[in-house]
Amino acid sequence: MSDLGIDKGTAGILGSVMLLASAAGGMIFGIIADRYGRTRALIGSVLIYSVFTAACGFATTVAQLAAFRILLGIGMGGEWASGATLVSETWPDDHRGKALGFMQSAWAIGYGAAALVTWFVLPRWGWRGVFFVGILPAFFTLWVRRNVTEPALWRALRDTPNARRGRFTDIFKGGLLRLTVAVTLMNACTMFAWWGFNLWLPGYLSLPSSAGGVGLSTTQMTAFIFAMQIGMWFGYVTFGFVSDAIGRRRAYVFYTVTAAVLILIYISLRAPIGLLLLGPFVAFFATGYFSGFGAVTAEIYPTDIRATAQGFTYNIGRIASAAAPFSVGSLAQTHGFGVALSTTSVAFLLAAAMWFWIPETKGRKLT
Repeated sequence: MSDLGIDKGTAGILGSVMLLASAAGGMIFGIIADRYGRTRALIGSVLIYSVFTAACGFATTVAQLAAFRILLGIGMGGEWASGATLVSETWPDDHRGKALGFMQSAWAIGYGAAALVTWFVLPRWGWRGVFFVGILPAFFTLWVRRNVTEPALWRALRDTPNARRGRFTDIFKGGLLRLTVAVTLMNACTMFAWWGFNLWLPGYLSLPSSAGGVGLSTTQMTAFIFAMQIGMWFGYVTFGFVSDAIGRRRAYVFYTVTAAVLILIYISLRAPIGLLLLGPFVAFFATGYFSGFGAVTAEIYPTDIRATAQGFTYNIGRIASAAAPFSVGSLAQTHGFGVALSTTSVAFLLAAAMWFWIPETKGRKLT
C-alpha cells in the first residue's frame, strides 16, 4: 500500500475486483469441468492463478496490479469448482464430508505457509518477492496430469452413447431454481463475512491505535495470523466429521452462528494476549463450514450439471462478497474497524437463516 500509494478504499477495490473475477472463473471452469473433465479444468485453473500471482510482483502501477489480480482471480475461482467436484465424485457417500473437509483444510495450511513466507521473504526481498513465490503451485499440475484420473461417474456419462448433456440453464429449472437461489445466497453471506474479516485482519492487527488498529508489530501480526490458521485447519477437518454425523444443516447453522458471536467478542478486545488466545477459535468456526459446501451442492445436483452448479453457487456468491473488501475498508476509514468488522458478524447470521430453505442432504447417493 505504501509503495504504490494505495489508500484503504483502493486496497478494498483491489480485493473486490479479484473476487468478481473469481466469480466469472468459477462459472467458466465449472462448465469446462462438466464438458471436458474435472482434471483438465483443475490443471488449467491452477496454472492461471499461479502465473498471475507471480505477475503481481512485477506491477509498477495500481492499474497493472488490478489487471494481474483479475486474471489470478479467474484461476482461483475455477480451481475450487473443479477440485470440489473431483473429490465429491471420488469418495463414497458416507465419507464425502470428511474427504472434502481434508481437502478444504489445505486452505489453512496454505494460508499459514503464506504467513511464514511473508515473515521470511518480506523483510529480505520486499512484497514483490512474496508474490513471486506464488508461481510454485504451477509445478503441482505436472503431478496432477500424470497421476489423477477422471471420476468414474463422469467417465460413465461421457462414454454413454446419446447421454444427456447438461446445460447451464438446467440449474434454474423446476425444483432446482429455489435451491440454487437459496444455496447461492447462503454462500454469498458466508463469503462476504469471510473475506470482509480475513482480508482486513492483518491491517486491523498491525495498524497503530491512532488509525483504529491494535498496533502489533509485523512479527507479532504474523504470529497471530499463523495461530489462527491452526484453528482454521481444525475447523475445516472437524466440520466434515460433524456434518457426516449430525447432518449438513445442523453443522452449518452451529458453526456460522457461533462465528457471528465470537467475531463480536474478538473486535471488542484490545489486549494482545486475549486476541492471541481467541483468534484460533474465531478461525475454527468462521471458516470450518466451507468444508461442507462441496458436499451439499454435490448431493443436490446430478453429474451432468454438478460442476456447473458448484461453480455457479460458490462463485456467484463472490459477486456479493466482492463488496466486502471495499465496504469494510470504507467503513473502517469513516467509522472505525469495530463497526466495519461487525458487519461480517451480521452476514454470518444471515447465512444461518438461509438454511430454512435448504434441505438436509446428508448421505444422499450421487446420481
